Amino acid sequence: MPVPFVRHSEVDVLIIGAGPAGLMCANALANARVNVRIVDQRAAKLTSGQGDGISPRTIEVLQSYGLAERLLKESCQVHLAAFYNPSSTGGIELTNRTSNVTAPSARYPFEVALHQGAIEAIFLDSMTALGVEVERSTIPTSIELSKDENELTDPTSHPVRVILQRLDMSEGEPQEEIVHAKFVVGGDGAHSWVRKQFNISMDGEQSDFIWGVVDIVPDTDFPDIRNKSLIHSNHGSVLLVARENDRIRVYVQLEDKDIVNPVTGRVDKEKMGPEQILEVAQKSLQPYKLIQTNGFLWWTIYIIGQRVASKFSIKNRVFIAGDACHTHSPKAGQGMNASMSDSHNLAWKIALVLRGWADMALLSTYESERRKFALDLIAFDKMWSTLFSGKPLTEQNNDGVSPEHFLKTFQTDFTSGIGIHYYSSVAVNARNQELASGLVIGERIPPYKFMRAADAWPFEIQDLLPSDFRFKLLVFVGEFSDPLQQAKVESMVTDMQKPESFLNRYAAPGNSRFDIITISKGRKDRFDLLRFPTLLRSHWSKVFIDDTDVTGGFGGEGYSYYGVGLEGALVAVRPDGYVGAIAPLDHVEELDTYFASFMKISA
Repeated sequence: MPVPFVRHSEVDVLIIGAGPAGLMCANALANARVNVRIVDQRAAKLTSGQGDGISPRTIEVLQSYGLAERLLKESCQVHLAAFYNPSSTGGIELTNRTSNVTAPSARYPFEVALHQGAIEAIFLDSMTALGVEVERSTIPTSIELSKDENELTDPTSHPVRVILQRLDMSEGEPQEEIVHAKFVVGGDGAHSWVRKQFNISMDGEQSDFIWGVVDIVPDTDFPDIRNKSLIHSNHGSVLLVARENDRIRVYVQLEDKDIVNPVTGRVDKEKMGPEQILEVAQKSLQPYKLIQTNGFLWWTIYIIGQRVASKFSIKNRVFIAGDACHTHSPKAGQGMNASMSDSHNLAWKIALVLRGWADMALLSTYESERRKFALDLIAFDKMWSTLFSGKPLTEQNNDGVSPEHFLKTFQTDFTSGIGIHYYSSVAVNARNQELASGLVIGERIPPYKFMRAADAWPFEIQDLLPSDFRFKLLVFVGEFSDPLQQAKVESMVTDMQKPESFLNRYAAPGNSRFDIITISKGRKDRFDLLRFPTLLRSHWSKVFIDDTDVTGGFGGEGYSYYGVGLEGALVAVRPDGYVGAIAPLDHVEELDTYFASFMKISA
C-alpha cells in the first residue's frame, strides 16, 4: 500500500483560530507583509451572535489600521446608559441616565454594537486584499517546540512543528500537512487546544452567576430600548444593548434551579430555550412589555468563569491570545476588546523581530503587559458582575446593591479601554514624565487636533500614528521663533544626526523604522516651516503647529493639554500607539538608551 504523501511547509507565523484575536493578529501581520497563515476548525465564517460590543479604545485601534470607517458605518452607536431599579409599585422605574462612556479623553465617546460575524468580516475583507485567507475546516493535531536553545534564540529558525489536518478533503487526497513555523499564535478560544498542549493552567474560579442571552427585534414600550439599559429588579437583573438593524441583545440572570442539571451540576441547555429566557426578562421588565417580532436571531446560556492563564507564551515562540488566556463575564463588554488588544500588542513585536529590527527579548513584554491587564480585568469583572447580579437595595433588603454604588462602579476608564497602562520594561521607560505630564508613559496618545503648518489643515494626532510598525518621534520644539529655543533645537538635530544616534544606528535602507513628526508652538499667519532643519521636515506634511483652526473654533492648546512646556520634549511612540519614552531636547542620548534596550542594528 503506498505511503500517503505528506506536505511540508515553512511559515513565519501560524495562527490557530479565526476569532477576533486571530483575525486581528493575522490582519496586522499581513499589513506588515509578514508571511502568515491562519487556520480555523469552522467550515464557514460566523454570521451572527457571539460578542457584539466595541469600546472607544478599540475603535481608535481599528482606526489606526484604516478599519474604523466601515465599523462606524455598519454598527449602532451607544451613547447613553439608563439605570432602572425596583419601584414602590413592584415593577421597575428609571433612576438615572448618564453617558455610556465617561472617559474624558475618548476620541469616540461611545461604544458601538455590531454582531461578531460582521466585525470579523471587516478583518476578513482587509486580509483578502493583502493576500491572506482563513484556511477553514483545518485543525492542528500535534505541536512540538524544539528544545535546542540555539534554535529557540535564533529568530530566523523554525522551531515549532505543527501537524495540520484538513477535514474537508475527499478520500485519496492528502489530508495532513507538517508546518514548520517561526512563531505560533493560539487564538483558539476559551477551550484552547494550543494552551492545553503546553499544559498551561487557567487560574481562577467559576462564579455562581448564570446568564441567558437572546438577540431579537423587539416590540416594546420600554422607553430606553435604544440605550444600554442596566436593570435591577426584584425578579433578577437584565442588561439590554441596542444593536444594528433594529435588533437588541437581552442578557438575563437565571436561577440555578431553572437551568442546572442536579446530577451533573452543569448548565443543561435542554432545560431552557430562548422563549424561557425572554420570559424571565419580561418578568424583570414589568410594567413594560418586551416581545420578539421575528424569532430569535441567536441565543446562548453560560456560567461566568473568571480565569487567567498562568502564562501567555512558551519560550517566546508560542503565544496564546484572547479567550485562550483570559475568560470573564460579558457584562463589562471586554471580551472581544481584550482579545483584539492582545493581538494589537503582540503583532508589532513579532513583526519587528522578524524584520531583524528587534531582539527576541522584546517578545517577553507581551506576557508582562497583557497578563497584568488580564488580572486587572478579572478583578474589575468580579466586582462588576457581583454588583450586576446582586439583589437591589430595597426597603426589604438593606444589604442590596445601591443605585449610587452601581453607577459609580460603572463610570470607570477601565470599560472604555482608555485606561490601559503598561509598566516599565524594555519597551516602556518611565523617566522624564514631568516633561509631558499629559502624555502618560505606558498609555496611549490621547487625541488632539493640530494644524498642519503647510496648509492649516487640522489633523487628529492619532491619525498621524497609523499602525504601520514604525516608531513615531513627536518632536515638540517649543517656540521656534525664540532664538535661544531655535539654537537648542538645532543642537538637538546635530545630536540626532551623529552616527551613534538611534536614527543612524538603526537606519534601515529603504524602510525607515522611525517617522519624525514636528509640533511647534506658533501662529499659522506668520509661520515659516522652511526655517526648520531638514531632519524635522522630511516632507512638507510632517510639520504641525499648536494653533487654532482657521475659524478659531478649536485647537491651540495642545502643549497645555499634553503638559509640555516651552522647553519642548521628545516623545517616542510605540507602533501600537502607546508612549514608550520621553526625553529632553538636549538629552537625545536618553532615547539612544531606550532603543538600545531592544533594537538590533540592521545586518
